Amino acid sequence: MKMTTYVLIHGAAGSAWEWHLVPWPLTSALTIRHLIALRCQAEPSQWQKEAIMAEKLKVRRPTPEEGARLLRIVRRGHRYKATTYRRALVILGSAEGNSVKVLADLVHTSPDRVRQVIHAFNEKGLDCLDPKWACGRPREIGDEDRALIVKMASKRPRSLGQPFTRWSIRKLQRYLATKKRRKLTISRERLRQVLVEEDITFRKTKTWKESNDPDYDAKCARIEDVVNNHPDRTFAFDEFGPLAIRPYAGSAWSHKNKPQRLPANYSKKLGTSQFHACYSVGDDTLWGVLHRRKSQRAVLRGLKSMRDRRPDGERIYVILDNLPLHKTERIRDWCAANEVELCFTPTSTSWANPIECHFGPLREFVLANSYPRSHRALSRALHKHCRWRNENARHPAILEAERKERARVRSESGRRWGQRQPFAA
Repeated sequence: MKMTTYVLIHGAAGSAWEWHLVPWPLTSALTIRHLIALRCQAEPSQWQKEAIMAEKLKVRRPTPEEGARLLRIVRRGHRYKATTYRRALVILGSAEGNSVKVLADLVHTSPDRVRQVIHAFNEKGLDCLDPKWACGRPREIGDEDRALIVKMASKRPRSLGQPFTRWSIRKLQRYLATKKRRKLTISRERLRQVLVEEDITFRKTKTWKESNDPDYDAKCARIEDVVNNHPDRTFAFDEFGPLAIRPYAGSAWSHKNKPQRLPANYSKKLGTSQFHACYSVGDDTLWGVLHRRKSQRAVLRGLKSMRDRRPDGERIYVILDNLPLHKTERIRDWCAANEVELCFTPTSTSWANPIECHFGPLREFVLANSYPRSHRALSRALHKHCRWRNENARHPAILEAERKERARVRSESGRRWGQRQPFAA
């Protein structure tokens, strides 16, 4: 049984919109977009034969930047949301000339959804890749409310009479809802969104060091002068430790699911030791001796070893930290008699000592992933590494470890060489 229905279509020769009877199989096979494009003829039986389909729907030509991003999303789909990946696939496929039906089968969706994506790209560009669907309109939080949230989140809870050291989303939400003067009711998710939008993130607390040495500038200037103008006669000295006889965690190459293992239970019955290290700035060599403790005798022994490196009797310069053990009367008398000038670093400014960065490779290549059984074994390992390091001073691994240690030490002050950190408010 043939059925007919009324459809509003455009008449022939540019006539107005009119209601016409159209055979039911025709309307069920064609979409409304196709029916609008039909040119009505005098006899209804000839409409289907002379129907002219609408122009093929496709996206506009993407710009080079848009094309590159779409291709990157399609190639690395696992790194993006499923919605973003499928929409990029539809846009890229339409730009390559594929039909709506082919794209719908490709991403397993309806043709209407494919058309929506194409129209959205033509209107908004790549912003259509993230539709940002939401169930209903979110509650509007005014500027005053946002300022209050940022102010409370930035304060320490104890300063507001709360018995904890940091906020959580739940605790902050409860405090805002029970605040005496001004209460603010907000959901945890919306509170999290506001904090993200205001660039309030959960970060680790950082520390800093400030030098209160009254001779800070003079000491830094003297160290810089001897390093730049007398590098061949400049040495550095410092203690590396304390070093205990215990397993040191680290990393190493191994088979998958079969990492190298170290014992977790141990006892430190052998005490600790200190590696008294010496470094020649001009020769770029490192050496030292492992002692059981810091002592005046060990420091004097290190100074004598540096003096022996320049036996000509002319003045040498030794950079070392401002430890009372380094400037005893006995050490000062010996230095004055043997042409040794001690250049002390300012208080809490260990990063100014050139030897500090060379302790990084010792931690990474001697201590990490090891378990020395005695101080003698640890001493042999340190001496062996120093000999290898002096023969391969420009090795990329050594330079990289020194760079990391230099950055770590200098980050304590937050400043580059020679610049003093301002005092905290």
